[in-house]
Amino acid sequence: MTTEATATDLQAFTENWLDWYRAQEVRLADPHGFLAITGLHWLDDRPQRFPDAPGAWHTGRDGVVVDLDDGEELVVEGTPIRGEHRFGVLPERSSVHAVWGDAVIEVAKRGGNDIVRPRHPDAPLRTAFTGTPAYAPDPRWAVTGRYIPFDAPRPTTVGAAVEGLEHVYDAPGRIEFELDGRQLSLIAFPGHGAGALTVLFTDTTSGVTTYAANRSLAVEPPAADGTVTVDFNRAANLPCAYTDLATCPLPPAENRLPVAIEAGLKIPRERGGF
Repeated sequence: MTTEATATDLQAFTENWLDWYRAQEVRLADPHGFLAITGLHWLDDRPQRFPDAPGAWHTGRDGVVVDLDDGEELVVEGTPIRGEHRFGVLPERSSVHAVWGDAVIEVAKRGGNDIVRPRHPDAPLRTAFTGTPAYAPDPRWAVTGRYIPFDAPRPTTVGAAVEGLEHVYDAPGRIEFELDGRQLSLIAFPGHGAGALTVLFTDTTSGVTTYAANRSLAVEPPAADGTVTVDFNRAANLPCAYTDLATCPLPPAENRLPVAIEAGLKIPRERGGF
């Protein structure tokens, strides 16, 4: 390959990475994204009121209920609601977004617990956001691996950014790859879209230049022979890297890599990164 061709390939690689990086930042800074969250409220059978959401909220065997005062209104799936509204029993990791003025009230289930998580566009964390530091993209961190499916998905329990909370995922398999002459592997969870995978991991940069608790990597569906590309340049921060109001999962113990992955997103400035 000529020097000119190599330079052209590198430019295309960098531009593709920049497209990915910008999309990450736009999604994060959305008016109702994770930076807009103003509270993480845990529901029980006692009606509770919160300063950043309308109504009194509780949950029980029949799911989440809100009781709105006179003059209060939420819009759920395009329909204005007043008085009492029953959201019903929510599936794990699902969310319903109810509109309240320019805010969105997220009603969700995480780790078996029902929560209310308001999102306000004028939240200080969002309005002060200036972007996430990142390593410069480098093709050496895009490695070819092999996906090895398990005979059956393995229920895998992991911790969470919130102490005492647990998440359970059905891990469909693992990814084996070589990096700098070392044989490594990562347990994979289902990703977004048919056949796609998600990997949660830490490495020896975690807590030094990258966020201590976790990073996430999306992996395209494996080829017929199991070949996958593991591009650590696209190692992303989960919401808990920016805010304590997130319930993000932690990596399984097998995904603590004993190498320095100097690629992808770094510690956010909101957590002291630079």
